[in-house]
Amino acid sequence: MEEQETIDVLMATYNGEKYIKEQIESILNQTYKNIHLIISDDGSKDNTVQILKEYENKDKRVTVYVQKQNLGYIKNFEFLLTKIENDIYMLSDQDDVWKVDKIENTYNKLKEEKADLVFSDLEVVDSNLKQIYPSFNDYMKLTKKIKKCDGLKRQYLYNCMVGCTIMSKKQFVEKILPLPSKSKYLVHDMWIGVIVSIYGKSVYLDEKTIYYRQHGNNQIGTEKPSQQMTKFKDVRKFLIEIKLGIFEGYVENNNKFPKEIQNENLKSLNYYNNIKNKKNINFKNWKTFHRLYKNETRYYYLLSFIIMNFPFLGRILFSIKKIKNNFLKMKGSKHERE
Repeated sequence: MEEQETIDVLMATYNGEKYIKEQIESILNQTYKNIHLIISDDGSKDNTVQILKEYENKDKRVTVYVQKQNLGYIKNFEFLLTKIENDIYMLSDQDDVWKVDKIENTYNKLKEEKADLVFSDLEVVDSNLKQIYPSFNDYMKLTKKIKKCDGLKRQYLYNCMVGCTIMSKKQFVEKILPLPSKSKYLVHDMWIGVIVSIYGKSVYLDEKTIYYRQHGNNQIGTEKPSQQMTKFKDVRKFLIEIKLGIFEGYVENNNKFPKEIQNENLKSLNYYNNIKNKKNINFKNWKTFHRLYKNETRYYYLLSFIIMNFPFLGRILFSIKKIKNNFLKMKGSKHERE
């Protein structure tokens, strides 16, 4: 029987004592056994390091690094990427639980498709692993985009790859590093997905491979801040702020992109800068908007077009939706009283 190649699993930890054992156990007990679990702790103040050391002492597949100074989430992952020893690596959060065949199924997909990166769906659960949403990608409305598009078309405008589902190849790490750190909206998994999609082949495994735990302290979870906003101007400002953060990150790292994409990055950044202070109508650079959003669903394209280029109409539609929602709430309250 052919020996399994070793896969590196990178886990960044910080004050994770509550869930860390469950996560490590789910990784070490995978059906795919030949792994190297590389953990970097970012100066935890609880018992995380003690727990990690116990696993390192009893399982030779575990290596633990403890940072003397807090690096922050991004730099800690960057450190881990420099410690990859084998040709294939995966990323792991500290508080989830991996389904027992996650590594095996992801690895098989990588080989079958001759891919350079594979990512998957997740099952969203609460702190006790009770299901909240059967599919993260469905809940975040990513599924249609993921299945419709491939490569950079899927990943360029916003992130479709949750980092803890990613398996990729070491050969792209030199292009990935250093990770962009100035924008909180250009996160490490989005950046990895963008770079590998430009220079390699990224594919989707249509399975839920992780119990994605939501417990209130997650670095990145399922929260949608724009849905909590009550004013259209705040929603629009927030959405543009996200895109500015992404494209500022691209432009700051333009040397990582081919020439033709460098130009598109600059055009996109200029577009969002030009519209951010528009109060009523924008007639400029619609070609740039179309290029960015043409792979989206018809509904998302039209809604984004109104929000970005016709904010006066967006305010009207937002007010109508708000009135409708308030009416439905009042109606529901009345039925409850009756």
